[in-house]
Amino acid sequence: MIDVDGFIAELGDIPVITERALVRQKSRDFFWYSPILKDQLNSKSADLIVCPRDEADVVAVCSLCARRGVPLTARGAGTGNYGQAVPLEGGVVLDMTSMDKVLDLDGGLLTVQPGCRLIDIERAVAADGWELRMYPSTKRTATIGGFVAGGSGGIGSVTYGGLRERGNIVAARVVSCEREPRVVTLTGDAVNQVNHAYGTTGIITALTIPLAPKLPWMDVIGSFDDLMTAVRCARTFGLSDGIAKKLASVVASPLPQNLRNLEVAEGKHVVIAMVARHALTAWRDLLAEFGGTEILCRPTADAELSPELIPAYEYTWNHTTLHALRRDKSVTYLQTLFPPDGTLELIQATHLAYGDEVMIHLEFLRVAGRLTCSGLQVVKFSTAERLWEIIAEMEARGIRVANPHVVTLEDGAGHKRIGAEQPAFKRLMDPAGLLNPGKMRTYVPETGGGEDGRR
Repeated sequence: MIDVDGFIAELGDIPVITERALVRQKSRDFFWYSPILKDQLNSKSADLIVCPRDEADVVAVCSLCARRGVPLTARGAGTGNYGQAVPLEGGVVLDMTSMDKVLDLDGGLLTVQPGCRLIDIERAVAADGWELRMYPSTKRTATIGGFVAGGSGGIGSVTYGGLRERGNIVAARVVSCEREPRVVTLTGDAVNQVNHAYGTTGIITALTIPLAPKLPWMDVIGSFDDLMTAVRCARTFGLSDGIAKKLASVVASPLPQNLRNLEVAEGKHVVIAMVARHALTAWRDLLAEFGGTEILCRPTADAELSPELIPAYEYTWNHTTLHALRRDKSVTYLQTLFPPDGTLELIQATHLAYGDEVMIHLEFLRVAGRLTCSGLQVVKFSTAERLWEIIAEMEARGIRVANPHVVTLEDGAGHKRIGAEQPAFKRLMDPAGLLNPGKMRTYVPETGGGEDGRR
C-alpha cells in the first residue's frame, strides 16, 4: 500500500479517482477470457487512479512515482485480454483516456494523443478523406495508445500486416519513470521499443501513424458446408491483390451459431470479410467459385452507427471468443500463428486432431509480406495441464503459440522471448522497474527506491 493521501497532496491539481469500486474497475481488463489468469489476477488492484490531462501531468506523475518508489501502470480503455493493464503490485494506474486530442494531420500522417478512441480518430480524419490502416475488433471502445502498447494487429492486417511491420507506426513520444523524467521521441524501427511492451518501457504521450485513403467498406459474410473450402476461399481472397479488403476471417461450426444478431444454419462455416464497395463483384465471383452463399452484405458504416446492428469486425478477432463465452463460460482460447508454407495442411491436421475441443477460428494477415493466418481458436477448457499439452502439440507441428494465459511479455510471445531492444530501452527509461512491474520477466531493476514503495 502507498501513502495515498500524501501522494495526492504532492500531485497538486492532477485529477484522481479514489473510490474503491472505480479503482478496482479501472485495475481490470478482459483477462477473465483465461480461467488461469482469472484465478491469478482477480484480486489485483491499484491503490489509486490518476488521470493526466497532458504530457506535463504525465511527467509529474512519473517523477513522483520514481521519488516514492511507487509502481505505475498505464491504461487505455482496458480492452486487452492478457492482463496488460492489471497492476500486479498495486500502486498507481495511469488512466490515459483524458489525453484524447488529435494533434496534427498532415496529408496521410496523423499525430494523436494516446487516449483517443480509435472510432473517434476515424471520425476526425474522415472529412479529409482518410481512415485508419488497422484497428482491433474493439475499435468502438479501444484507445490508440492501448492498441499500440498492448495489441499486435487486427482489422486491416490482411493488407498492411501487424503493427510491428515497418512503417505502420512512424513515431512515438515517451516519458521515462525517473526522478527527473525525460521525454524521448522514437522514430522508425525504434518505435518497436514501446510497441506491444505493455507500458513497461515508458509512458506513451503521443503517436504518429500513417493513414489510408478512405473507402466505402462493406461487411460481407459467406456460408459454407465444408470448413476447408471456406478456408481456401478466405486464403484466395487474401491473396487477391486486386480486391481492396480489410478483413478475411474463418469461423468454423459450431462457433458461427454463437454470433449474436446473426443467423447461421447449424453445421455451417462462415467467411467474414470487409471489402470495398467497388470490389463486391470480385468478392461474389470468388464466393461462387468456392460454392459459398452470401448471407450478409451491408455497409460497415451502417452497423457502426446503429444501436441494434453489429459490425462484421465485432464477430472476428477476439470478439469471436467473447460471443462464445456469452454462451458457454467454460470455454477459453489460444492465439497461434500458422507458417505461410503448408498453412492449409496444418489447419486441416489440427481440425482433425482436436475437433470441437479446439474450434477453428482464423484471421488471415500478412507477415513480412507473406499471407498466412493467425488462429484464435476457441478451446473447451478442462484443465491447465491439458491446455499446456495442446500448446506443446501445436508448437511441435510448427505452429507458433502466443500464450494468452500468462502475463509476462516473454512467455506470451510466440517465440518465447522478446527483442533485446525492449529490456535495454527499459533500463534507460525505467531503471527502478516501476512501470507495470512483473510483466517483463527478464528485466532486473536497479536497486534503490522511494519512500512509499520499492527499496
